[in-house]
Amino acid sequence: MVTFLIGIGILILGYIFYSKYVEKQFAPDDRKTPAYTSYDGLDYVPLPLHKNLLIHLLNIAGLGPILGVIQGILFGPVAFILIPLGCIFMGGVHDYFCGMISMRENGAQITELIKKYLGRRFFQIFIVIVTIMLILLSVVFIYTAGDVIAERFFNQTNFSINNPVILSIYAVIALYYILAAMFPIDKIIGRFYPLFTLMLIFGTLFIVFGFITNGITLFELDFRHLNMHPKGLHILPIFFMTVSCGLLSGFHSTQSTIISRTVKSEFEGKKIFYGMMCAESLIAMIWAAAAMHVYANKLVPDALIGSANVINIIADTFVLPYLAFVVTLAVVILPITSGDTALRALRLALADIFKLKQSTVKNRFKIMIPIVLALVLILYWAKCNSDSFSLIWRYFTFANQLIAIPTFLYATIFLYKNGKNYLITLLPGLFYIFITSSFILNAKIGFNLPYGVSEILGIIVAALSLYLVKKNWLKKVN
Repeated sequence: MVTFLIGIGILILGYIFYSKYVEKQFAPDDRKTPAYTSYDGLDYVPLPLHKNLLIHLLNIAGLGPILGVIQGILFGPVAFILIPLGCIFMGGVHDYFCGMISMRENGAQITELIKKYLGRRFFQIFIVIVTIMLILLSVVFIYTAGDVIAERFFNQTNFSINNPVILSIYAVIALYYILAAMFPIDKIIGRFYPLFTLMLIFGTLFIVFGFITNGITLFELDFRHLNMHPKGLHILPIFFMTVSCGLLSGFHSTQSTIISRTVKSEFEGKKIFYGMMCAESLIAMIWAAAAMHVYANKLVPDALIGSANVINIIADTFVLPYLAFVVTLAVVILPITSGDTALRALRLALADIFKLKQSTVKNRFKIMIPIVLALVLILYWAKCNSDSFSLIWRYFTFANQLIAIPTFLYATIFLYKNGKNYLITLLPGLFYIFITSSFILNAKIGFNLPYGVSEILGIIVAALSLYLVKKNWLKKVN
């Protein structure tokens, strides 16, 4: 328990002190935000702080802080230290600068920010990556949320596309995604997300209460055996690719830019962008502890270790039977309330690219129809092929972490241009260039190179990236 509590302490102290330093580097002021200067009643709408906090938390907290840590805690108690450190020095910094720079750029989406700060070539590459990532995320979240609902609430054991119950659940979730992505942000998302967030908070508190009443088995950090993964997977880079949303997630860059259009004051940014990343990391820490307990006590069959089925096992272990459904429902809410804003983010990004004003329903349909068709086709393919889901999840994970890199890079340029400490974004950016490049070089879904070779090449790629940043971008600022 000591290691776990140290991690919680790192998270709390990091938010109290380091977030203030990060905020100082950006230097928020009292200028009018895009919510007022570009008000349109659809996407640009001023919302009160408490609504932005709750909406943003649900936007960014998909299955990553739960499913990711269920897999990541297999590395051992080192996860209790790496998760909060990663959140404070990487995830929180990433989310804060993405949201705040977007506010300074009139609510520009991630793709437009890449174009302005990094150039058209990077923009052309990352618009493809962002589009693929957001569609894959929506597919993954319909798939997982739908199956959990079917198992928990409808007692289904047949999860094939031929099961009408499964098909109906998928259709309802997809329809909600489409409506939430197209309606004004304050009509569906702004109205129901506060209630959903309360359910998430209560579900998490029920698990914490279970820690207290039932007891919990947690291992302590052993520096002689930092890596306890049963399959011997490497912490670098696998851990940092697996525990995404609780530590750092490129997906957040597509969500922070949505909320940048609804914030009333730049001074609220630290609480919204940095603070909610820390809240998500806290949720991840709690679920990581719960997962360690059920693994340590052999409550999970070997075949189910690291799978979404562990969620229900945790709920049944720590929560009273008549309340366990609340935990499951809270978990189901996470992917549903991230999938809808994933499609919203994609609509906004494509609208900016094609210069289609979103004030008319016709223009929104022009963008949403091909997105929905792609989503349905990929989901159908995933259900018809037994190994396709794990393949989609791995590619999504890679794309998710990859798109965190340009945010660190354009934030570095922004800070350098304004005479601030640009190392707070440059160093995390270089680290994740190493992580993502060494991962794809070593992974079977990538180049399948030996681990040692991929690590050396990852270092070389990071070094070349540093040279590119200094020569092509920072030099031009001068």
